[in-house]
Amino acid sequence: MKKTYLLPLLFFLAIAVWAQNRPIYTGLSDEEQLAFVGMMMVDLLEQYGPPRTVIVERGEEAWQDDVVFQYNGADFYIYRDRVWQVKFASTLGVSNGDRKTNVIRVLGMTAEDFGDHVLLSITGKDWPLMLRVNFNNTSNSGQVTAIYLYRPDF
Repeated sequence: MKKTYLLPLLFFLAIAVWAQNRPIYTGLSDEEQLAFVGMMMVDLLEQYGPPRTVIVERGEEAWQDDVVFQYNGADFYIYRDRVWQVKFASTLGVSNGDRKTNVIRVLGMTAEDFGDHVLLSITGKDWPLMLRVNFNNTSNSGQVTAIYLYRPDF
């Protein structure tokens, strides 16, 4: 009779482990992902719980240091009490490992190619937003190594 309890227990444990490995923004629309920038830190913690890790990322100047909350699939860069930048594994149709030609096709004609990265200005929000997609080399066969959504006015 004890074996009948083992299967449901394993099922629930598997769901809990699977949920922890999914990106926190799974199922969110592009608009909801764009709303991460400007989010209050307290709202981030209330909605998604404590981060997996917290690190400090050094800038060139002392005032450019960031506290980074790392969740599965996204890193949130905090300035004072708000998110000013998010590093995604995948967003707006672009994912780490994608080829540069695919990224330019997905982002459209307004994306600007700077060789080792592509920038896309996003309008229609309360503040300016920029999407930056970094590549491992400048050729069209380069692959995405990082995707950032940020406020360029910070």
